[in-house]
Amino acid sequence: MAAVNLSLLVFFISLLIKSSAAAALHGLQILHAERQIDLTSHIVRVYLTLKVENIEDDPASKVLLAFPPAQFDHLSLVKAATTLGKKKKKSYAPLEVNPTEQPNAPKENKYYAIQLASPLSKGETITLEILYILSHTLEPFPAEISQSESQLVYYRDSSVILSPYHIKQQATVIKTPTNKVESFTQAEPSQRSGSELRYGPYEEREPYSYTPIVAHFENNQPFAVVEELEREIEISHWGNVQVTEHYKLAHAGAKHKGSFSRVEYQSRPDSSGASSFKHILAELPPRVHSVYYRDEIGNISSSRLRTNSKKSELLIEPRYPLFGGWKSTFIIGYGVPLQDFLFESSGGARYLNYSFGCPLADAVVNKLTVKIVLPEGSRDPSVEVPFEIEQSLQTKYSYLDVIGRTVVVLEKKNVVPEHNVPFQVHYKFNPIFMLAEPLMLVSAFFLFFVTSIAYLHIDLSLRK
Repeated sequence: MAAVNLSLLVFFISLLIKSSAAAALHGLQILHAERQIDLTSHIVRVYLTLKVENIEDDPASKVLLAFPPAQFDHLSLVKAATTLGKKKKKSYAPLEVNPTEQPNAPKENKYYAIQLASPLSKGETITLEILYILSHTLEPFPAEISQSESQLVYYRDSSVILSPYHIKQQATVIKTPTNKVESFTQAEPSQRSGSELRYGPYEEREPYSYTPIVAHFENNQPFAVVEELEREIEISHWGNVQVTEHYKLAHAGAKHKGSFSRVEYQSRPDSSGASSFKHILAELPPRVHSVYYRDEIGNISSSRLRTNSKKSELLIEPRYPLFGGWKSTFIIGYGVPLQDFLFESSGGARYLNYSFGCPLADAVVNKLTVKIVLPEGSRDPSVEVPFEIEQSLQTKYSYLDVIGRTVVVLEKKNVVPEHNVPFQVHYKFNPIFMLAEPLMLVSAFFLFFVTSIAYLHIDLSLRK
């Protein structure tokens, strides 16, 4: 009886080991992995190159990316592509990337699945270029600084790549903004060279290997965070697209403590308030006109606009410099020519082709709302956006409107500059509606004159 129980125990343990190994390996192994972590901004960009090989008989159609929960909650974007050709003739083919679940894998980890263009047979290899972006990841330490102090931050990660696959060789390079690195975890082999921290190469790492590291370094880049941005894009078939943007901007770095001295700030710009920012750049479409920049008090004249045939740059300066924890609220508005952004499809429908995201350079948007106001009489709106969004419809009434204008509302959280890509809004429109407002004005004037003439010719006196 004991021998039977022992054999059953060995059998179940072997099944458990096989199932866990299958959950970890998925028939793939990584021959070489190289990771570059860019910490030169407050937005963390990670560039990952993987050379993947299929080591089982079954073809593989996807490759999994694993993330710890602390990183997964701050993921803004995950992109992947496969390389085609070699050296100078190298090109990239984008691949579909989606969140996924792995029931048999460690529950604390989260996953994305990269869908391969064609299944990977046994013995075949593929090279993947991956970019994932993290926001709100750098932790200011100390959390409060005075006007004369530099801003120091923590970055936490692993010296080895968290992966559900066996990795034969890997290395990690961390790029900091300056050479001022207070401290970093030394996980051998590791070394520091100027503003770069190198970990590895590491050989033969098992699935789900994880070695925590912490880097403490100087980062005086402005932590520009738009807590809420509402963009309204109003289409007029009379030749103009009007854009109005409402900003709630904050400096999300180390909070300012003590008093603020404007004399010291202006006389010592290199050392006083090094992590603050006085201005920020907004990249607008080419051929903009009627640009304005104002807040609740009124128009702000401290802005400069540079335009050319390819782009327009608006350098805006708030009424006061922004230190850590300080906020500013303002509005930017401008118009662009209709023919640059509105087109007609083959089926007779019309579509707006405009840029999604926030025009402010190197800013994170916690909540972005884009409202596309279609002309009155538009119907059957549809949206094409290259990533997941929340979508709804509203109705807006403007001057001389009768049935109201359809408003397509798009919402997305945790938006980074890489989300500034074109999107399309398709709709159908009957040109007869363009005559509605002119006819209403003509009818109103006609009735006014008829009423005036009738009043002048009617005798309302009681005498004859």
